[in-house]
Amino acid sequence: MDSITQLAEHLGAALQGLGAQVSTAESCTGGGIAEAITRIAGSSAWFEAGYITYSNAQKTAQLGVPTELFVSVGAVSREVVEAMTAGARQRSGARFAVAVSGVAGPGGGSPEKPVGTVWLAWADGEQCFAERCQFAGDREVIRGQTVRRALEGLLRLAAGENPERG
Repeated sequence: MDSITQLAEHLGAALQGLGAQVSTAESCTGGGIAEAITRIAGSSAWFEAGYITYSNAQKTAQLGVPTELFVSVGAVSREVVEAMTAGARQRSGARFAVAVSGVAGPGGGSPEKPVGTVWLAWADGEQCFAERCQFAGDREVIRGQTVRRALEGLLRLAAGENPERG
């Protein structure tokens, strides 16, 4: 069993122990977090919904992200992933949510947000945490690191801890 599957398995056990569910709001991972979660047999007991909102228009339509954020701070930002988690929680009814938006490459980067820049946010209904990561590698590696980090943060949040590193 690979480490991402193990993380998803541990997350499932933690959420079942809490009687809680999680939803995902994904951009750069294209559903990879939801896929990892649903590898686990019985995940329907603790996985509520996955939103793949690759375009800004869908972030607004499906999750209620205010369009002005894309102009003021860009899709790859703290404000957008925090709004994505709020929308995922509100629309799904799940207690927990994770959201990701980033630049997986190989193109699309800028000096301010180079390839590998990913914002993640985790919410539990009472609080929201966000973290900017700078991952290295090609598109597949960056997306895999993002899925792993998203699951790690959810595990910490479910344990009542701050999911941010450091």
